[in-house]
Amino acid sequence: MIGVVGLGAMGLGIAQVFAAAGHEVRVTDAAPAMRDSALARLAEALAPRVAKGALSGASRDALLARVTVVESAGEIGPVMLAVEAVVERIEVKRAVFAALEAGSGGAVMATNTSSIPVAEIARGMARPERLVGLHFFNPAPVMKLVEVIGHAGSDAAAIDLARRVTEAAGKVVIAAPDRPGFIVNRCARPFYGEALALLAEGRGAAEVDAAMVAAGYRIGPFGLIDLIGADINLAATEGLAAAMGGHPRYHVFAALREQVAAGRLGRKSGAGFVYPSGAVAPPADAAQIALRIEATLVNEAGWLLAEGGVSAGDIDTGLTLGLNFPRGPFAMLQAQGRAAVRATLAGLAASAPPALRGRYDLSPLLA
Repeated sequence: MIGVVGLGAMGLGIAQVFAAAGHEVRVTDAAPAMRDSALARLAEALAPRVAKGALSGASRDALLARVTVVESAGEIGPVMLAVEAVVERIEVKRAVFAALEAGSGGAVMATNTSSIPVAEIARGMARPERLVGLHFFNPAPVMKLVEVIGHAGSDAAAIDLARRVTEAAGKVVIAAPDRPGFIVNRCARPFYGEALALLAEGRGAAEVDAAMVAAGYRIGPFGLIDLIGADINLAATEGLAAAMGGHPRYHVFAALREQVAAGRLGRKSGAGFVYPSGAVAPPADAAQIALRIEATLVNEAGWLLAEGGVSAGDIDTGLTLGLNFPRGPFAMLQAQGRAAVRATLAGLAASAPPALRGRYDLSPLLA
């Protein structure tokens, strides 16, 4: 049996993943309205699959029958794995785990945090060794990737159980270190950041996106910001910048702050960097734009790899499955060539404003 606390889009999606894999799932939320509507919202999420014949009505009904809503985290009861998917506030998460520990016996506990160190959440738990991170990507039923994060005190058996259960539910699980941004959110920063640097230099958002689409990306960086929400992207960027001591590799560009201040958040507000305008033709120097952004992606991956606790293969898998990139940073390095990547970063360092010059310092992988 699996427990899930938090019935927003992410928590309900995680419950669906495990129920679809055949597990009995006990779910709850602090808000009565979220509990009361959970099964109806889950049925609504499954309706398109039934309509197109990908899921039979009987299978839908069986999946829904495996999900039981309870009143509180303390009533989840003994389960094999309990997953927390509540708001990104550490005091709320700690309260959830205190309630789970009181009522769920020796269950492995998992947090779906995308930004808070797992070790910080574990502090104060009765059995911190039972806590791991399980970072699903939204929408959880669709996205194949999950990052599993063990903190320094995590029991290897707890990490192994979380991985096995999640893989058996059809996900590709990669091991991420308990450091800011884990793998995907950290290594993705240059995709947005270097696009914003180009914008600050006078390039158009639409032409930058067109260059990346021409290089094989399904969506450009500004289109992706518009899809996610500029406010969400700003919060993630500011959080990582703070966690990394304000290093220029995580510089928060003024254009992103201005976009949020103006309410141009992207699709959800009706206007963003490129939404709702149509696509434009790639500029003449599209290949150079793509090389610049990919060089900074390679460099960031190199810095993470040098810190240890992660593999090049998992980094590549993370960015291809977590962000739908056509290739990961190490495949980019092979395709572009080390000399071209190094020369690109050196040129950027030479022309950057003094405050941003350290943004292009070579990682040990390239140095």
